[in-house]
Amino acid sequence: MENLPENLDIDPIEVWGGGADQSSERTRIEQCIELLNHPSCREEALALLNKERRCKDMPLLLWNAKNLSYVLLQEISRAYTMLSPPTLNMKDATRVCNALALLQSMASHPDTRMNVVRAKMPIYIYPFMNTTEKGVKHFDYLRLTSLGVIGALVKVEDTNSPEIIHFLLESEMFPLCLRCVEVGTELAKTVALFVISKILSTDQGKQYCGTFPERFFAVSRVLGNTIDEFPGKPSSHLLKHILTCFMRLSEVSRPREALTKCYPAKLRDPTYLNFACDDAAVRSLADRVLQNLSEQSAAGSSTSASY
Repeated sequence: MENLPENLDIDPIEVWGGGADQSSERTRIEQCIELLNHPSCREEALALLNKERRCKDMPLLLWNAKNLSYVLLQEISRAYTMLSPPTLNMKDATRVCNALALLQSMASHPDTRMNVVRAKMPIYIYPFMNTTEKGVKHFDYLRLTSLGVIGALVKVEDTNSPEIIHFLLESEMFPLCLRCVEVGTELAKTVALFVISKILSTDQGKQYCGTFPERFFAVSRVLGNTIDEFPGKPSSHLLKHILTCFMRLSEVSRPREALTKCYPAKLRDPTYLNFACDDAAVRSLADRVLQNLSEQSAAGSSTSASY
């Protein structure tokens, strides 16, 4: 299974120091959850809970707490009015990111992940992924933390994965990830591309992108632009996820011929690949994509349907 980018687990504030035992951790968490029921204490309680996110019992305590999910969605949705016109400041962004980080905690845990999906809670973060402000720190922060929730849902492949992927595709999350690739920081691009690559690794994802030409060309355009417009050397994680996405697209018979025509020139250039691919595994992946495309070119368009 592919590894997440090193910084996917977004922590808006520093984790508390010290080595408190589990019982005191649980007590602090329960006290903070109780404080969430008091609006005047809610901002502080969210910050304190976020400091305790390393506690393995946290997701279950959060999900089973009365009204907790409602409170989190309240905190998330209160930021909507600050998105357009953009009046969000760092204080507001930190508060909503603390709520998103708790949602990510529940999305990461095997016993609460499907509860989050079946309650359709991820839909509430989609407006943050649809923002277009570039280079604005608090919007970048909000976008990245939102992507962390989606990344947590797709990170682990298990028997629930098809339902999760179906939900994300049906709820039109995929175009929002493409938007994040276009406007996000390098880390946001990396997390968004990780999500896209995980989706494209499934039959559902390949069908979603391979059935309609506009979807295929939207993905290939964003991937190509990311390579062409990136200044200097992309990170190994970013390049790996771009190549993985191209690899998955090259495995779909219908768009494969079109991909041979729109595959970025940089990724065909041995000089660029020698420069960009510090990791032997990433270079091997680049070579495999080229091999797939070469085989398609040799076979000719008569062997498969194309756009």
